Amino acid sequence: MLPSGNIVLRNGLIEAVGESVPIPAEAFVVEGAGLQVYPGLIDALSTWGLPTGPVRPAAAPAPGPTPATPAVLEQRIQTLDDGGPEERPSNTSWVRAADLLDPRLPAIAAARNAGYTTAIGFPGTNVFAGQGSAYNIAGTRARQMVIEDGVGQMITLPVRGFGGGFPGSLMGIISYVRQIYADADHYKASQALYAKDPRGLPRPPYDRALDGVIASPRLLLPAGRLVEIDRMIRFGQELKQPLVLYGGAESFRGAALLAAVKVPILINLRWPEAERDADPFVKDPLRVLETRDLAPSGPAALAKAGVKFAFYSGGVERPADLRKAIKKAVDAGLSKEVALKALTLYPAQIFGLDNRVGSLEAGKIANLTVIDGDLFDDRAKVKFTIIDGVKYEPAPEATPESNR
Repeated sequence: MLPSGNIVLRNGLIEAVGESVPIPAEAFVVEGAGLQVYPGLIDALSTWGLPTGPVRPAAAPAPGPTPATPAVLEQRIQTLDDGGPEERPSNTSWVRAADLLDPRLPAIAAARNAGYTTAIGFPGTNVFAGQGSAYNIAGTRARQMVIEDGVGQMITLPVRGFGGGFPGSLMGIISYVRQIYADADHYKASQALYAKDPRGLPRPPYDRALDGVIASPRLLLPAGRLVEIDRMIRFGQELKQPLVLYGGAESFRGAALLAAVKVPILINLRWPEAERDADPFVKDPLRVLETRDLAPSGPAALAKAGVKFAFYSGGVERPADLRKAIKKAVDAGLSKEVALKALTLYPAQIFGLDNRVGSLEAGKIANLTVIDGDLFDDRAKVKFTIIDGVKYEPAPEATPESNR
């Protein structure tokens, strides 16, 4: 940490950082005396700028000739019956968050106002929710925002039926995920064999659902409670995939398990709390009460155990409230230094982006968060963010009913 210094930005990148770095004669100077400059904050598992809800194929187009506009072509892609994904319920593994980004959504500006510059977003809430993308939360077009279009495959475990059939339970969904990965291994092997010498071999059928699984560099599995942390560690090892867990409500209980296998975890900043409309005459179990009380101490336990973790917005509706949630973890024993890394360097490292974002180093993307005061002080104000070298001052927030 430098008590003072200069940061030179050029063409959207950090050119130099240091106490005695000279200011180029042609530079436009942004005075930062008395302000704290941080690496741009990163939301490690986000929906900012993305449509909410599960990604589903669009309705079939009306009969008759239709102009081949880009929108129509995209609809055609979503409704093509290729004999693959339509036979795999709740699977949109091939869909990338980068293809769904909408920079006009109000959540983008609200996140910038809160000091965030980058998000790792995932497409939907299907069992195979799709491929996450890393993107800067600024720009007029999606293509200007994307840092990396595929950073991992997100699995959710919604315990619900699919048309009354399989899978309709937690055990069924886990079995379903296991089968998809077994199919992907067979598909990959058959494709490699056919590519080596196709003569005399039946052509392997194209399956974009399995292609999406194979293309994913890491697997995200949900794990809130201790039993889920243990279960998902074992499941990830069985699937032989680079693993990241998300949730972490009982990470204060599971830190040792995670440390033993060196699995990182993303911590939901919506700390467990009682339901607003809960029956006042029904008493919650002691374990539930304990989790509500101790959940904010989880990050400190993870840091002590040497587990890499990062924060994500989860169910926190207003980005402006995220720093308050992180402050609870700091008050529960997490050092400010590690808390900052969990918002910057650690998410970048977990998703393999630390050569581009996560710290103030020459050559990296010019993403900065500038605050009047300490990041973890409730009274501190975000003065501006710099994203891809462009300065954004906080603007009045819209009050939309949803992220749409």
